[in-house]
Amino acid sequence: MALKNKIKIYKTPIIAGKYKGKKIAIPAIDTTRSSKAILRESLFNTIAYDIVDCNFVEMFAGSGSVGLEAISRGAYKSYFLEQNPAVYRLLKENINHIDSQKAYAMQGDAFSLFEPLYSQLKAENRATFFYFDPPFNIREGMEDIYEKTINIISKIQDNFVQMVIVEHISSIDLPKTVGRLIKYRTRKFGKSSLSYYRFED
Repeated sequence: MALKNKIKIYKTPIIAGKYKGKKIAIPAIDTTRSSKAILRESLFNTIAYDIVDCNFVEMFAGSGSVGLEAISRGAYKSYFLEQNPAVYRLLKENINHIDSQKAYAMQGDAFSLFEPLYSQLKAENRATFFYFDPPFNIREGMEDIYEKTINIISKIQDNFVQMVIVEHISSIDLPKTVGRLIKYRTRKFGKSSLSYYRFED
């Protein structure tokens, strides 16, 4: 059965950069959340040119809209972790439509895939941004999703990591410190917020 018969598809454009205006497919909200354009724009206004020639990791990638935007804006390579098989196929289509040479997608549980990917990136020692967008904890079976996400983030201890950004439901406040990382900014966009972490100077 074709993917379009399984989940409803919408289109959203790349906001800026090399692939500005090229449209990517995003799944319906009942399958996975896609980051709102205003949220993505704020994110990339914040990190600006810092991502040029850096790696960008999109955990819980969904359609890959954030990591593909990073590629368009000059990231060296984006890595995508997505568990849902139908959404993963859509992610691969989006990657092929934008830039398959600079994107690497992995299907499976993001929590299980994190450590081997982290070790690989640590060995490469290229400046890296991590973007976590876990499903909202109001969804069935996701009650402990933020606890598990914070536990993973606490394992980020190495200075090749430039920044960790978490997209989360606005009704919760994430910890001010996670391991060596310090939260220095949170911006709210209706039901969704972005919290930014980096190592203390």
